[in-house]
Amino acid sequence: MFLIALSMLPCCIHGQLVQDSARNRIVVTNSDNTSWWAGIVEHGYQMPLTNGYSANICVNNYQNQVQPLLLSDHGDVIWSEDPFKIRFQRGSLQVESRGDRMFRSKAGSTLREAFLYASKTYFPSSGKTPDELLFSQPQYNTWIELMYNQNQTDILKYAKGIRDHGFPAGVLMIDDNWQENYGKWDFNKAKFSDPEAMISTLHAQGFKVMLWVCPFISPDSEVYRDLAAKHLLVTDNSGEPAIVRWWNGASGLLDFTNPKAVDWFRSQLDFLQSTYHVDGFKFDAGDSYFYNGVQASRPVPPNVHSELYGQIGLNYPLNEYRAMWKMGGQPLGERLSDKAHSWTDLQKLVPDMILEGLMGYPFSCPDMIGGGEFTSFLPGSSTIDQELIVRSAQCQALMPMMQFSVAPWRILDKAHLSSVLKAVRVREEHRHYILKLVAQSASTGEPVVRSMEYVFPHQGYENVNDQFMLGDRILVAPVLQNGTGKREVVVPVGSWRGFNGKLYQGPAKLSLTVKDDELCYFEKEETATETAQK
Repeated sequence: MFLIALSMLPCCIHGQLVQDSARNRIVVTNSDNTSWWAGIVEHGYQMPLTNGYSANICVNNYQNQVQPLLLSDHGDVIWSEDPFKIRFQRGSLQVESRGDRMFRSKAGSTLREAFLYASKTYFPSSGKTPDELLFSQPQYNTWIELMYNQNQTDILKYAKGIRDHGFPAGVLMIDDNWQENYGKWDFNKAKFSDPEAMISTLHAQGFKVMLWVCPFISPDSEVYRDLAAKHLLVTDNSGEPAIVRWWNGASGLLDFTNPKAVDWFRSQLDFLQSTYHVDGFKFDAGDSYFYNGVQASRPVPPNVHSELYGQIGLNYPLNEYRAMWKMGGQPLGERLSDKAHSWTDLQKLVPDMILEGLMGYPFSCPDMIGGGEFTSFLPGSSTIDQELIVRSAQCQALMPMMQFSVAPWRILDKAHLSSVLKAVRVREEHRHYILKLVAQSASTGEPVVRSMEYVFPHQGYENVNDQFMLGDRILVAPVLQNGTGKREVVVPVGSWRGFNGKLYQGPAKLSLTVKDDELCYFEKEETATETAQK
């Protein structure tokens, strides 16, 4: 009740005038060049907001996580319980909610203080993390290598290639088309002669196994007819099951507002775990726009359907999601949307990952190394850029998760493969620090990947989006441009030990040459006081 009452009061946010003509609309007029970050993860590379930016998350999650939240570098917080649309024009920020449950607060004077207030107030941390193996070792997804031909022989061959070429075992994700049909969640016997033996073999090699799943049901199938008769699918205006078009065709769609549909879906997953000893699941789809215009057993906005799908993953510690709504602070593995095999998309990884953490999703994965958009790897569609694969691996090496799909040993020459393995070794050297940050995030909610502005406020770093902090101690500045190895690095105040063994004093701007097999990063040296306090 306090928050609702507060939302009705006139409010002056630092340095800005807030016009409160309605409970579902806020207009903020900048007077001091305040920077804002909005909760559309796919647009992380467009943050902080610039003139002309607009977005509407009422029925669109932009193929990635969204959060009804805005934060500023002066400690300002705007939160809406309902989807909103925003526009930033000539320094004026306009936020209009579909409902009347909007809250704005002054939480201090920095981006970090704004985040900590928002996290504690609107999406408090659960105290839990997803399965530790997602962070402690690289992940491997079979999609790019096998695409729609997922099969037992080639999956075991892929796993063997991982170990034979010096990569450590980790989570192995078997992607789409392992199943008999969408909704018939059992192994296709024509492709998998003995899935239990396959998974047993993978376990013995040190892997944990995840399976790709989705909320779609192939139409006019036995499962579809059964679920329709039980009213477990969303419907159209006529009351018949809605046929929703998605990237693999047209299907029925489970209605997770109905607890019986949730129970049915969970029973399919539990069957896979008890029968074949599957360890977890990659929960694909769940995008809010699939639910636009459909009817459900309980009337909720399209975004809430994404949230309900996300809640299912809480029962499975080994999980991954791409689409999400309002599940910040929960032990869910979140990945960025599919990126193309291009330098342009590589340059989006750092700002998108920064925004993912700022919006309460710290357990995050920066898509697949070299790009997860499979059309980039089809014969004749592109030429594999070996340098891009290496720099992509380096960029991910000191992020919370690191995921391979295209087999590096198949597409790289000996020198480039060696460079990728070196990036994996850099991650291994910092594994305990990454796990420490992940554990802290489960308690405090703080991002693992942090922006320069977050850690070093009001020092002119608000627009630095091509380097990041891993916690407060490691500065990572991956090479994101092809062909040069040149790297400009902003080093904050303090003493920093570089990847090349040199000691740098900040604040400074460095111009460095980074070799093909080097990841540009710096570790902050402890002061005498910090050492004495340990």
